[in-house]
Amino acid sequence: MKYEILKLLAKNARYTEKDIAVMLEITEGEVKNFIAELEKDGLIRGYKAVIDWEKLDSASVSAIIEINVVPKAGLGFEEVAEKLMKYDEVESVYLMSGVYDLNVVVKGKTLHDIAKFVAKEVATIDSVTSTTTHFVMRRYKEMDVELISEREDDRGQFWI
Repeated sequence: MKYEILKLLAKNARYTEKDIAVMLEITEGEVKNFIAELEKDGLIRGYKAVIDWEKLDSASVSAIIEINVVPKAGLGFEEVAEKLMKYDEVESVYLMSGVYDLNVVVKGKTLHDIAKFVAKEVATIDSVTSTTTHFVMRRYKEMDVELISEREDDRGQFWI
């Protein structure tokens, strides 16, 4: 039952306990108890809205940074990941397999702000050996939510 509740909340975190109870044919009290247990166990880590930042006049810029690290004995990649997580600019940090070690998603007001953040903060972290920054040009889908509602012909337009 917990898995079904998690799937429903992942689809729409605004479902009420009553909504979930009706969909799963259980009581609201059972739903409330399951959710409290899922939160206590750390399976539910938070609730967030998916925002289409491109629709705001003061839209921000996002980038994906590929980072190579020399892991320290006993700490691995954790030390660098923990430092990166503390920055307000950082949305996500992932340990990767393949060509680079960490994938970091960041947000800033301008391209320059992100470039400055990478140069002054990320690249100067002990153990970081290289970074590659990719700026997000347009978001089509985020956290399982499609952000493009109208199919318009935008060939030749540069989206930031």
